[in-house]
Amino acid sequence: MNRLPTGIPGFDELIEGGFPEGSSILLSGGAGTGKSIFALQYLYYGAKERREPSVYITLEEGPHNLWWNMQRFKWDLLPLEKENLLKIYKFEPSTDSKISAAEQIKKIVDKARDLKAKRMVIDSITAFSYWFSDPTTIRLGLYTLVEELRKLSCTTILTSEVSGKKDEYSRFGVEEFLSDGLVMLYFFPPNRSIFVRKMRGTKHSPTVHPMEIGEEGLKVNANEEILWEAIKD
Repeated sequence: MNRLPTGIPGFDELIEGGFPEGSSILLSGGAGTGKSIFALQYLYYGAKERREPSVYITLEEGPHNLWWNMQRFKWDLLPLEKENLLKIYKFEPSTDSKISAAEQIKKIVDKARDLKAKRMVIDSITAFSYWFSDPTTIRLGLYTLVEELRKLSCTTILTSEVSGKKDEYSRFGVEEFLSDGLVMLYFFPPNRSIFVRKMRGTKHSPTVHPMEIGEEGLKVNANEEILWEAIKD
């Protein structure tokens, strides 16, 4: 099985070296847990170190805010954008009909196809609620998106905003079943942690590990563990 290393120190040790190629990974956590940093670090590493075209689709925060927020890590993003190795696109949520939602999904897939993207981030699928009227159409829309990206061998992170409780994995309750992997981020000050709940085709770590945000981004301590009981309900 081909795997894509994430570029997040310590994390790949938990998942046999990286995400399975073409897989979809649900990255869930509460506000401030580091979801956007994790996602951009994954893309930045792929573009800079492996020369893999990467796409960041934001449904909430504008591209300029993302660039500004990432400057603290001294990531040299602009040259990668000029080389078409890392692109950030803003998609505006819409309350139009289901047809409009299908068109939005097609636009996302077209961005990946046009760039021949090997990596993609969609931040966040929580905003899908603006496009779909009920859980059934949300499930169908997510399934369509995941399957179309899999055909392109594009390895995708889907971020999801949740309350931060240890037993809440997604906003709609279906994303974790449609995704190939589920990674949970927790932040109970001053401690950050990460837990790989699921990763198909992978013997992954079954325990919670400490995580920190430093000058170069996220870093996971794969050699230390946190008791599950320490994660608050």
